[in-house]
Amino acid sequence: MEFDMTGMTPYTSEQGYGYDFGTAPDGKNPFYFSVAVPDGNYKVTVTFGDKKRKSSTFIRAEQRRLLADPVEVAKGKSETRTFMLNKRDTPINGKDSVKINPREVGLPSWDDRLTLEFNGEAPAVRHVAVEPADTAVTTVYLCGNSTVVDNAYEPYASWGQMIPRFFDGGVVVSNQAESGQRTTSFISSRRWAKVMSMARKGDYVLIEFGHNDEKDRGPGSGAWYNFSTNLKRFIDEARKKGLKPVLITPTARRRFDDEGKIINTHGDYVAAVKTVAEREGVPVIDLTAMTTTLFETLGVEGSKGALVHYPAGTYPGQTEELADNTHFNPYGAYEVAKCVAEGLKTAVPELAAHLTDFDGFDPAEPDAVESFVWFDSPFTDSTKPYGN
Repeated sequence: MEFDMTGMTPYTSEQGYGYDFGTAPDGKNPFYFSVAVPDGNYKVTVTFGDKKRKSSTFIRAEQRRLLADPVEVAKGKSETRTFMLNKRDTPINGKDSVKINPREVGLPSWDDRLTLEFNGEAPAVRHVAVEPADTAVTTVYLCGNSTVVDNAYEPYASWGQMIPRFFDGGVVVSNQAESGQRTTSFISSRRWAKVMSMARKGDYVLIEFGHNDEKDRGPGSGAWYNFSTNLKRFIDEARKKGLKPVLITPTARRRFDDEGKIINTHGDYVAAVKTVAEREGVPVIDLTAMTTTLFETLGVEGSKGALVHYPAGTYPGQTEELADNTHFNPYGAYEVAKCVAEGLKTAVPELAAHLTDFDGFDPAEPDAVESFVWFDSPFTDSTKPYGN
């Protein structure tokens, strides 16, 4: 499907494509373009630029899923880039459906269309082409909670929506994570069934849980019972389908002791992830250790710049101060995504071979927050995501 963006009209269900969410390009403000497509992987080719002015365009997809750094194009010139995108909706094989949360209804994560966000200092797009991706493309499925999910609203963000920016065209990321999820609810809400319905032999499944499992108090709760059993279930069912599971320990919370060291708030859950991984012979990324180093390096005050800490009035409708020590802002999410990418280099080198424009990352030497470029999406919500 080929789309000339210079004469594009608003999206309608009858037409099946067009500018979306009541936006249209004006050279200054972000705008959205959507096209109705079935579930699957797509190759999206975008031609950036404007005949009359210099342009600088950020491209994100679905729910603020970062695809590239700003594309800078001189006046009268154009530049074409290709991206791999995964689209999904709630139906499962025409027989069942994912049970989504109320906050997910009406968002681009679960719908009948593929949505692109064009943002930046001076966004401009001339042409968009959408076609099914080559079947040789490897899909990386992300399963997890609010530290992984494609957050829909500023100022929240997660590593899962940043990591697509670091993969080449041989990999597409399908982020199935959702805020508030435990291993048990990920199964009962049929999110795991959705992953299994879409995945193909040779795909990867990256699994990070723990933050919310820790709060279970019923029969079988605890790191060594339901949690470990569910991790093994994920591994067994993934392997049966020919997939490659990878376990990830939960990100650290920003909780310091009097000496400026991060306090472990996860109890036995980090050890449980590592134990299951070792017993089952699957790769594991110790994201707890890396984010602990990251926060300690940034310091007690500096680490607030990686999480959702903002005075009242920073965002529209935000009447109270935000002081969240679990959930990342875009800068923090970007740094944690780099931690995951670095972890892949050791744990899953064959997948890490698809990392591009990535020279490695040491969480003891994070990027300066001032160097991070991000243009806010027009949709903001200061409501804390489910889970902690």
